[in-house]
Amino acid sequence: MSIQISSPLSVSDHRRDIAGLKYVYPVISRRAGGVSIGINLNPNNACNWRCVYCQVPDLVRGSAPEIDLQQLELELDLMLNQIVYGDFMATAVPPEAQRLNDIAFSGNGEPTTSKQFLAACELVAAARQKYNLDVKTVVITNGSQLDKPQVQMALARLSEMQGEVWFKIDRAPQDGVEWVNQIALTRVQVARRLATSAQSCSTWVQTCMFATDGVLPSEEEIVAYIDFLAEQLRAGVPLAGVLLYGLARPSLQIEAPRLSAAPIGWMQSLQGRLEHLGLTVKLSV
Repeated sequence: MSIQISSPLSVSDHRRDIAGLKYVYPVISRRAGGVSIGINLNPNNACNWRCVYCQVPDLVRGSAPEIDLQQLELELDLMLNQIVYGDFMATAVPPEAQRLNDIAFSGNGEPTTSKQFLAACELVAAARQKYNLDVKTVVITNGSQLDKPQVQMALARLSEMQGEVWFKIDRAPQDGVEWVNQIALTRVQVARRLATSAQSCSTWVQTCMFATDGVLPSEEEIVAYIDFLAEQLRAGVPLAGVLLYGLARPSLQIEAPRLSAAPIGWMQSLQGRLEHLGLTVKLSV
């Protein structure tokens, strides 16, 4: 098994098979500002949500499949060996991004739907120790599985290795179907799961804003979103902050022609309103 990348990495190319591996892939993260090692526990392109801005091709509803943990361990070791001891950074990464920023459970679906999520976290812990890594371990999640004890155990384990949860909240949760995420949610569910996450591991709210049919989210929608976050702060939920971002790459869902990026000035205005709550906000446009 070897790593073969035909062209240098870029922020616009997040292909999961870019290194010729099944579970592990390198990307340059515009939010992280360096190389992120992605772990894809959903190589079947299955997710329990279907966000309209999702860039996963041939996305289907479902859960993560059975993972070959031995292969995942081998691929992660191979990638880290090339980064730490090999010439990967020099040959595959632009000079300005030649640093390892994190190991992230991301990929082509919701990683916490994997029954082996906790075991995969243990593999990352062992790899961090082997290579003496001082980098974050991130899980990018929609939070839907946070009521499960096994997932809570995994987040507690992540917290021991500079863990961060990036918890998706794109709009204020309503009691019904959320169009952006194509899922039925309730406000109580989201609040409970967000609190569970924040109490288990450092948790950032991750929000994608964009225009639909040329129309930006209404002031009513924005106020509802801000009020929801303010409500969590008043309840004592220890949020690390908000990762606010726009459309950087085109959606591969049927709604793609309807979506467009929000103006930078509009995004910066929303950033200021969130910071007024006392939240740290990292903006990526």
